[in-house]
Amino acid sequence: MYRREVPGQKKLDLPYGVELRVDNRWVQLARIMPWEKIDKLYSVNFEGANGQVAKSSRLAFAALYIQSRLDITDEETVSQIQENPSMQFLCGFESYTTEKPFDSSLMVLFRKRITAEMMKTITEEAFASEARKAIEKDDDDKGGNGGACNGGSGSLDTGGQKAKGTMLLDATCCPSDIHYPTDISLLNQARELTEQVIDELHEQLLPQGHEKPRTYRKVARKEYLGFAKRRKYTQSQLRLAIRQQLQYVRRNLETISKQVEQGARLKEIRNDLQKKFLTISELYLQQKKMFDERTHKVDNRIVSISQPHLRPIVRGKTNAPVEFGAKVATANIGGFTFVVHMDYDNFSEAKYLKESAEEYNRIFGFYPRAIIGDKLYGTRENRDYCKSKGIRLSGPRLGRKSEEIKESEREQAYQDSRERNAIEGDYGTVKRKYGLARVMAKLHDTAQTAISFGFFVKNMERLRGILSTGASE
Repeated sequence: MYRREVPGQKKLDLPYGVELRVDNRWVQLARIMPWEKIDKLYSVNFEGANGQVAKSSRLAFAALYIQSRLDITDEETVSQIQENPSMQFLCGFESYTTEKPFDSSLMVLFRKRITAEMMKTITEEAFASEARKAIEKDDDDKGGNGGACNGGSGSLDTGGQKAKGTMLLDATCCPSDIHYPTDISLLNQARELTEQVIDELHEQLLPQGHEKPRTYRKVARKEYLGFAKRRKYTQSQLRLAIRQQLQYVRRNLETISKQVEQGARLKEIRNDLQKKFLTISELYLQQKKMFDERTHKVDNRIVSISQPHLRPIVRGKTNAPVEFGAKVATANIGGFTFVVHMDYDNFSEAKYLKESAEEYNRIFGFYPRAIIGDKLYGTRENRDYCKSKGIRLSGPRLGRKSEEIKESEREQAYQDSRERNAIEGDYGTVKRKYGLARVMAKLHDTAQTAISFGFFVKNMERLRGILSTGASE
């Protein structure tokens, strides 16, 4: 059951006649949040008029915002709201209270209800107007001419509307909180979890007088540690260790099958263990295939038993050649970041250029004057699309060119690289300050919500700064 929020800002009654300062950051945020739109989207999660009344959309959204803004845990978020009257004002409380606002376990439920798709709509509602102002200002500063390059006029789109503004495109990976996966460590974890499954199934069969099956867990543990403690090892030693753990996992899976035949029920073991067992079955097949074929590649490779949706994202960077988390393609428009596409499987961000430009046109009513991205975006398809829409796409033109054109392109490339620094700065900000350097949410959907909030917080802090500066002037 859910009760819709009444539009309008609430007042927080504080003891001793104390009032919150109007320049308090949480008070400022409460004034500019699109609460009505948030509540409308949030209420879709509920059907019927029976049952316990759910927490309000404002409390749920504000709690997730506070967590992302301060980069803290679920438990710490609840404590901060409990202790801070300014945060209670943001959450929509009518009077200050020292009681816990809710149990920290509800934070997971909030992340499930406020989806990444919902965050896209809220982001558009909150920042499109200010982004348009930045586009208009940028267009005035540059005289409405983005320069012709790659066949784009940089002035008019196909509908006769004047193309305005610059859209920066790029992609990054938001790593999840997992150990760096290796074949031997994954197999050891799989072995330990299958031993837990065997123990729980045996508890079910105990009244029937069945003996507990052997698992050789002590021997297997000793063999694993004997390898894991090595500072150096050869390929033959690695293959021996993997073969041993594969054999133990295979034996445990066969034992579990026999226990099921004897009457044990997998549905009666812990829910988390059930899900992990299904993942282990697939993991064993993948590891066995790679071992037999002497390869390190397999389709949909599992790198985490607790988060099987994660995939290795090859980035090619010095400090992190491979990352494990969601890949996010974004567009920076007028200084605000809009999430274009998010997926756990690796993808080419170049194929979302057309989608980004069409979304730009849908939101603002015209196409961008220029699209700036790295070399990946300069595909033949993207060049043809930008030419048809009168958009200047960053990068050199194809074909032979005169020295004059080459010099002009070098100057334009230098200017584009300077502008492109903004979107790289966005990634640095959300990772250093707003928790996206290591995403702590574990589920497929909740992790995407956490990532969306990181970018939303970055945008909202920028908007708050702009409005604060305007008010002070």
